[in-house]
Formats: sequence, structure tokens, C-alpha cells
Amino acid sequence: MNGNKPRGRRALPMWCKVFVTVGLLCELALSASPPVIAGDPEFTEPIVNVTVPAGRSVKLGCSVRNLGSYKVAWMHFEQSAILTVNSHVITRNPRITVSHDKHRTWFLHINNVQQEDRGRYMCQINTITAKTQIGYLNVVVPPSISDSLSSSDAIVREGANVSLTCHVDGYPKPDIKWKRDDGLQININKTLNVSEWEEPTLELHRISRLDMGAYLCIATNSVPPSVSKRIKVSVDFPPMLWIPHQLVGVPLGYNVTLECYTEAHPTSLHYWTRDSGQMLHDSSKYKAVSIQGVPSYKVQMKLTIVDVSHTDYGVYKCVAKNSRGETDGTIRLYTSHPPTLAPELQSTENPSPSGIPALGPQWTTDRSNDLENGTSNNTNGKGRKKDDDSILNEITRSGQTYSKPNRPGIIKNSTPRLTPTMTMVVLTAAVRLLSKRQEGLI
Repeated sequence: MNGNKPRGRRALPMWCKVFVTVGLLCELALSASPPVIAGDPEFTEPIVNVTVPAGRSVKLGCSVRNLGSYKVAWMHFEQSAILTVNSHVITRNPRITVSHDKHRTWFLHINNVQQEDRGRYMCQINTITAKTQIGYLNVVVPPSISDSLSSSDAIVREGANVSLTCHVDGYPKPDIKWKRDDGLQININKTLNVSEWEEPTLELHRISRLDMGAYLCIATNSVPPSVSKRIKVSVDFPPMLWIPHQLVGVPLGYNVTLECYTEAHPTSLHYWTRDSGQMLHDSSKYKAVSIQGVPSYKVQMKLTIVDVSHTDYGVYKCVAKNSRGETDGTIRLYTSHPPTLAPELQSTENPSPSGIPALGPQWTTDRSNDLENGTSNNTNGKGRKKDDDSILNEITRSGQTYSKPNRPGIIKNSTPRLTPTMTMVVLTAAVRLLSKRQEGLI
């Protein structure tokens, strides 16, 4: 080795060494010899623009004729990067390859297309005055929602403001809209209610328990599939309680059901006590039931007292507690007279002097609405009306149902049913009057 420089190759200009990509083209130009062909090379077809979803593979074609000894190169115009020259791959991107169809069509292959591959691609023939043509690769991306940059499930106090954000990626830029999962209106504020909200951020002002539920962020563009994110909003508030009937009358020996209604979130602990503070547990005497309503923060509390005795009269409390507070309400149970059922009118074997069968007392319980309407009346054997109005008033004022227990351990909640006998009373009186008149005529 004598350290002599190799001979037989023309040295490259210095500026070619600085600009590698340009230098490669310079070398190609210097090494090219005039072709021995009938005409100059030219393109036969334009490069077809291609749209492809990210992750797919794509092929761009460049068709030429009369290429001779000239060379074809592919370049990414926006990145100013040479990708291939003839059959050689210049770029270090392993996803790019090149092929040709008998030197007539040169194909640039891009596997697993990414968003950075989007842009203009130039096919160039290294003539003295370079010939070029350009095609466009459009890479579309279906919408996606970033969980880390978007809002998660929220718990807020009633009356506060809440902001829900949905961070969406995709190309073209996705459209975002918010909807309630239950299909109800979105209460933006006290004066604005909408079925959909088309903004990346959903602002709810002075939120109430009615706004509690799941909200959907839905992102769409021209690339399927659409995506959505479900965000649950919980609204906390202390228990509220109301009682439909605070005074309840019931006769001795009957069953009675007391009722309270509560609203609370988080779900409250609810139970019944006596006025002494003694908590009531399920037993042969007491049956407590809690029924969840719709929405789920509503609960109906029921306490059934079996076979009411003297010691059962007094004050009962329904209590509701949660982490935000507690409340209670009272119901007073007092004694009332049992409802009087009308005796059944029956026919007798002995006809009256007028020849019309005499009508006796009748006992019927097959009509239910008369007790509720407070229209039941009764008569004694002498035709004097009994004073049952006070009994009926007590029953209808309480609004509670009670029943005479059939046997121990069986609860039968049904309102006693009475049939008004006014018609029968009038009919009986008319028959008797007619009979007396006929006797007077005889």
C-alpha cells in the first residue's frame, strides 16, 4: 500500500459531499453517458393520488418510456429526502422498498403507512434537465380518544360547576359531540337545554341531581369506525325526606303500613325507630322494606306493623343518613274504630200483609270505592242512622291501608270495603209505608 489515491474515478465537487442527497444526484449526472436511443425518456402516465388508512400498505407507480441508461429516483417532496434510485433503496426507513416492471413502471412500496408518510412524492428522471412528476399520498386516521388526556368519572356536590373534556385525535380532524346516555336533555345552565353539545368541552353550571348520569363523548370523521367515551357524573347531596301521611289511625288487631320517601346520594342508610329511639328490626311484629325507585337515588321506605296492640300506638320515625348529612320524619299512629259493615238484606219465608216479601238486613262487601269516597252509611234495626262518618273520616284522612290479620304471621294489606245500604234502607222504608197504608185501607 503506497497510499496513492485510486484512479479511474472522477472526484466529486465539495458541495456534493456537504449535501449528501444532492451529491448523489450529482454523481448520477456525472456518471451518466449520453444514451443511444431514438428519443428522450418521458412519462407515459401521471402518478395516481392515493388515500389510505394508517396501518395499511400502499404502492405508488411511475411509468416511463425510452429510459435507456437514465435512472429513476423517488423522493419525498416535503421532507426533501431521496428514497430510492433505480433498484436501490437510499432511505434508512425499513418500511420502504422499490420494484419495477421491466424498467417501464417503477413502484414505490410503503408498508404500515404512518401519518408522517402523508405528502407529495416526486418521481424524477436524471436527464440533463431533470424531468419530474408528483403524486399525493393522503394518510387518513380514524378518530381515537385519549383516556389520559380526557375527563374521567366525576363526583361533585349539588350546585357546583363541572367541566368534562374529551381529547380526540384523527385525520381529518374529528367532529365531537356530547349526549346523555339515557337520552335526556343536557342542562348547560338554568336557561339552556340541548339534546347534543358539539364542543370538545362540556360545561355544566350549578349541577343538580337531575343532571346525574352518564355522558357520552362521540368522535367521528370520514374514516370508520366512530368512537365514544362514557363519563359518569355523580351528584352528591344530603338526604331529603317527605311523608305522605303523618297521622295514621288504625283499629286494634289490624295490620297497618307506614310510608316515607327519601332522596339521597350517595345511597343513604335508612331505618325505622320508635319515639324512644329504639331501632325496629324485622320480626313477627315489624316488617321493614326499602324499594329503590327511578332514578336510583329515590327510595320508598315501608314499615308494616302486624296485629296492632295498645303498645303499638305512638310516634314512629323514619331515618335516612349518608356521608353528606342525615334527616328524619315522624308518623303518629293512633287508635280508631273498625269500619262497620252493612248487614246483608235477606228475604224471609213469611210475606208481608201486602203480599210483598219483607226485606231484612243485608251484609255485603263487594264494592270498594264507597269507603274511599266516604259515602258509606248504615242503619240499625229501628231505622236510626249510625254515626260512622267519624270512622270513615279517620280512614280516608290517614290514607294508609290496614287489614284485619287472618292468622298470625300472615300480613294482608287491603282496605276494608263497605257497600252503602242507603238504597236498601229507602226501599225497606217504602215497603213498610206501603204495607201500613194497605193495612189502613183494609
